[in-house]
Amino acid sequence: MIGNVSAKVGALADPKASGLDQLKAAAKQFEAIFTRQMLKSTRDAKLCDDDLFGSDATDQFRDMQDSNLADQLANKGAIGIADLLVRQFQARVAKPAATTGSTGSTDAAATADAAKADGASG
Repeated sequence: MIGNVSAKVGALADPKASGLDQLKAAAKQFEAIFTRQMLKSTRDAKLCDDDLFGSDATDQFRDMQDSNLADQLANKGAIGIADLLVRQFQARVAKPAATTGSTGSTDAAATADAAKADGASG
């Protein structure tokens, strides 16, 4: 379980990883956390307190089992939340990378376009 967490954090912590790789890693982590919380809420919604196997050890085991299940579901993309997040934020991740290298020329082009528009309208 610890190795699983460090494997997921690797893409986020790697400075050489592309923005898209970091986005995918963060989206998978979010999906795992969301699924884990959903499973925990489902387990907490008991109809009665008379549980034959109710003990602190059983609760801890179920928490670990739910955590592992959530990690596996997120890694396989079974629920699809990570894919939706990547699709939604992909343009924002790619956009700064495309404009950071040519900020000056982009500003100059925008100024030239604005001047042409003013000249054409006036």
